[in-house]
Amino acid sequence: MKMSNFSEVKNPETKINVADRTFIGKNVVLGSRCKEINIGYGCFIGNDIYIDVDYLTIGDYTTIHHGSIIHGIKTQIGHNCWFGHYTIIDSLGGNTRIGNNVGVGAHSQLWSHMKFGDVLNGCRWNSSSSLTLDDDVWLVGHSIVGPIHAKEKSMLMTGGVAVKDMDSNSIYAGSPAKNVSDKFGVQFEEVAYEEKCRRFLQLRAEFCAATGIDEQLFVLVDEFSQQDGVTQFNLHERSYRPIRSAEEYQFIKFMLYDKAKWLPALAA
Repeated sequence: MKMSNFSEVKNPETKINVADRTFIGKNVVLGSRCKEINIGYGCFIGNDIYIDVDYLTIGDYTTIHHGSIIHGIKTQIGHNCWFGHYTIIDSLGGNTRIGNNVGVGAHSQLWSHMKFGDVLNGCRWNSSSSLTLDDDVWLVGHSIVGPIHAKEKSMLMTGGVAVKDMDSNSIYAGSPAKNVSDKFGVQFEEVAYEEKCRRFLQLRAEFCAATGIDEQLFVLVDEFSQQDGVTQFNLHERSYRPIRSAEEYQFIKFMLYDKAKWLPALAA
């Protein structure tokens, strides 16, 4: 348990696991309902964040900016996610699952329940359910979503309010949000493997020229193998074999978040 990483842990029985190279800012509080908190490698948890969720898992290289709130029962956040300032992540509906490479702009709200009016006196609006954001979903700033399923690569434009599921690689806008892909196209286009290789080698060259780090520390492979001291990247799988070196950490951070995102294929 690394309680020293947090300004306050209100439940002394909370199980806490924070991986290396993860930064936790000032005034980050774990509330009384927290039972188990797992935060991955290379994350950034900003200042003035309140976490009060029974079970929280955060993958590697995820950023949660200042003033955000995470509360509820079970929240799962994948690798390489980015949450802007003052984001609310709610899982009081039971389970909020956020995939890998998900972006959520500042002042956004992710809800898994809708409760307030008195059921005894006839209020019809009382519901809770799971909230799921699949891989590569992007909610641009000031977005609000209810307990929906946003499918892989879907995107919600600034100020959108999504109360229904979002289709894969489609763009939504408005309140309530509607599919506007016929006007804006899709979030992701197909890129040929050869072009991906060219872009990777260009990124590697730019990074190494700026840092003086040897390019041969980062190699492209079709299959992972045991190579000591070298980080292997597989474009087919969009993954890498982490060795947790200082050079690898710098290169991954250089690519995040808008150049390239990689999922760890094997434990270091």
